[in-house]
Amino acid sequence: MFQAITERCTALANNLKEISSERKQLLEKIADYIKAKRSANETINLIYVCTHNSRRSHLGQVWAATAAAYYNVTNVQTFSGGTEATAFNPNAINALTAAGFRINKKEESVNPVYEVYFAEDQFTTCFSKVYNNEVNPTQNFAAVMTCSDAEDNCPFIPGCDLRIGTTYNDPKAFDNTILQNEKYTERSNQIAMECLYVFSKVVA
Repeated sequence: MFQAITERCTALANNLKEISSERKQLLEKIADYIKAKRSANETINLIYVCTHNSRRSHLGQVWAATAAAYYNVTNVQTFSGGTEATAFNPNAINALTAAGFRINKKEESVNPVYEVYFAEDQFTTCFSKVYNNEVNPTQNFAAVMTCSDAEDNCPFIPGCDLRIGTTYNDPKAFDNTILQNEKYTERSNQIAMECLYVFSKVVA
């Protein structure tokens, strides 16, 4: 894993006490799901869902994959999707780049495909898509709802073993303001910390 990302993960993991007890109870449901799949030697599929699949859901996908690697939890595949497709937002990409990820844009289009590397040979593929896109699993997965709109508008997601809402405030509210970069970093760190908490409980 790249040194900058390892250092950020370590710093965040050392401050997991900042997560509220109520929030931890919610996150532990995801950890329990992962532990059950791990005990059964089954692939662990996590889909992070937000309305436009442009910001929070991609941050969830990337940081969950990173947290799994940080805690050496293998056989984890992370995905993201939305209720509609747009594009991976440049401000979210910038927040990940600032955290130390190396991002390779595979093509020039209105909805590019990106490889987001957290180590020389480890990456997750990101592009905006609906949650039931063909690249995402259709059964045996956990659906993690990262925004209230998706939580409200997707009352049923076919094929999921677990559907859980871990909603986050949308950094989009600060686009084109002086607080833009700060708020995207803040949201990235929050999602990273909560993903790290989940996988810390898996190996506890």
